Amino acid sequence: MSELAIEPTPAAPQLTDAMRLKAIVAGSAGNLIEWYDFYVYAFTALYFSSEFFPKSDPLVQVMATSGIFAVGFLMRPIGGWFFGRYADRHGRQNAMVVSVLMMGAGALLIALLPTYATIGAAAPALLLVGRMLQGFSTGGQYGTAATYLSEIAGPKRRGFWSSFQYVTLIGGQLTATLVILLLQQLLGDAGMKAWGWRIGFLIGAAAAATIVVLRNHMHETAGAKGAREAGSLTELFRHSTRAFLIVAALTAGGSLMFYSFTTYMQKFLVLTVGMAKETATLLMTAVLIVFMIQQPLMGLLSDRIGRRNNMIVFAVLGVLCTVPLFSALEEVRSPFAAFLLIAAGMTICSFYTSISGLFKAELFPVHVRALGVGLAYGVANAIFGGTAENVALAFKQGGLEHGFYWYVTAFCVVSLVAALMLPDTRRDNPLGK
Repeated sequence: MSELAIEPTPAAPQLTDAMRLKAIVAGSAGNLIEWYDFYVYAFTALYFSSEFFPKSDPLVQVMATSGIFAVGFLMRPIGGWFFGRYADRHGRQNAMVVSVLMMGAGALLIALLPTYATIGAAAPALLLVGRMLQGFSTGGQYGTAATYLSEIAGPKRRGFWSSFQYVTLIGGQLTATLVILLLQQLLGDAGMKAWGWRIGFLIGAAAAATIVVLRNHMHETAGAKGAREAGSLTELFRHSTRAFLIVAALTAGGSLMFYSFTTYMQKFLVLTVGMAKETATLLMTAVLIVFMIQQPLMGLLSDRIGRRNNMIVFAVLGVLCTVPLFSALEEVRSPFAAFLLIAAGMTICSFYTSISGLFKAELFPVHVRALGVGLAYGVANAIFGGTAENVALAFKQGGLEHGFYWYVTAFCVVSLVAALMLPDTRRDNPLGK
């Protein structure tokens, strides 16, 4: 068998449209909670970086906090392996619930942490532990949610329904942004630095507990539970090495561009463009709303033109437009003009993000599907997405900010090569009827 000749998923229990919709909403809601908790760190880092590191240059403090953000990404491959193996052997539902609860525990730890002034070096060390816990759970959530949504969706609009993984991922990011925006208005800059940033983490910890109720609406998809080779690394690399490498290559460019235009962009607007923090937060909120709306539309497009063509469009536009967009943003002074430029970059990303989980799930057989998606994504996302901020800030500190724009472009070229190797899912239906 060819490495990309995928065996169809066994038929799942029959679900009514109403049951399917509730399952998708429940699975997506858990994803939203997970990603809210993950992103609230990125959006409050500008406030609490001085609380956990010795007094020094503000840029150095932000870089240190971003470094801990990156360490959270380095835990994703481990979480992708652990939860992917668990989901393939014991079912997607339980794996999703446990990962969300673990994310909430990490958020609670960070919310209650004493500062550097109180406990010294133990403060950044415990901050690191909290981020490692969150990174581990996020690595598990991505692959499991991608697999679950792709399997629970019907074959005719699989691109549309699977796009809700990123609708809720962005929804989590947007919710985090809105919470921080509200806190900024209520508490001001001084209040946010003193204690206001902790509220965002406490909200995330409380929301994570609701997953226990939501699990009652999830329906386990057909899988390979109990199969001897389910969730096996040996089995994954025996038959799906090529699929693994294609997913990793596409994730490298897709994640790098996504995090460049989302989590790093807020810092870029403040540190490079010179916008006020509040203006940058409001601007990114507006962009994320547009970006979220684009996901199901791009998912529907993939149902018509195929996942392969979506990926090719993303990669080509990423190669051609990344440098011009960032260069123009450097010079922009109007928030509206900045909005249009960032929205253009995010539109390019949406060709990838809308079907990010689905095209990956379509490449792997059912008994290693959650493992293949989670691990390949986790490795590439940790190396390229998680380090995006630190690489960008390092280029900036070295006086070579334009080098980062070309860095992103180079990995869009890598993604283009991988996209050209994808099978055309309009001819095949690897996830079954």
